[in-house]
Parts: sequence; structure tokens; C-alpha cells
Amino acid sequence: MLKSDLINILVNKRGVTQKQAEATIETIFESMKEALCRGENIEIRGLGAFHVKNYQGYQGRNPKTGQVIPVKPKRGLLFRTGKELRDRVNRPAPQTAQPDLSDPTKGNTGT
Repeated sequence: MLKSDLINILVNKRGVTQKQAEATIETIFESMKEALCRGENIEIRGLGAFHVKNYQGYQGRNPKTGQVIPVKPKRGLLFRTGKELRDRVNRPAPQTAQPDLSDPTKGNTGT
């Protein structure tokens, strides 16, 4: 799903204009980016949580030359799904009714 898909969903389901939907989605994403850049975690109930993880610096090694290279401390992002979303994703897909091919009066007659 793309950002444009989210905008289209807002337009179609909520009846807002394209510009209003774009502004809404952009405001939400910008707010999330700013919070993560400040080192804050984001929790969206029913979806999951974004966590900022701090990694310490360490001494790495160049695999070609074997030279020791200092690696600076950095931050990374982790996303953990919420239980509700995890359960929903893992729910078996609904079975669609299959035509009974043993009865020639049902389904495709081949004509």
C-alpha cells in the first residue's frame, strides 16, 4: 500500500476532498517522523509500535584488508506488531465455495 492509496481511501470512505486527505496523511506522517527523530516511541493501538533503538559504537573490521574501523553509535527503528494485528494477519483465509464438479447439473456444463 502506498501513501496515495491511503489518500484515496480517505477520499472514498470519508468524503473529504483530495487536498484535505493529502494534508491529513502528510500531517500524520510528518508528526510521526518528528517524534521518531526526537527519540520518542510511537504506539498505535490495534496496529503496533515503533521503537527507537540506540546502538553503541564498536570496532568493526574491513573484510578485505582486515583493518580495524571504528563504527559510530547510531539509532535504528524497530516495529512490533500489536496482538490484534498479528492475530488478524494469521487468521486463516475464508474458504470460497467450490463448484461440485461431480454433479453435471451444477457448475460449468462445458457448452
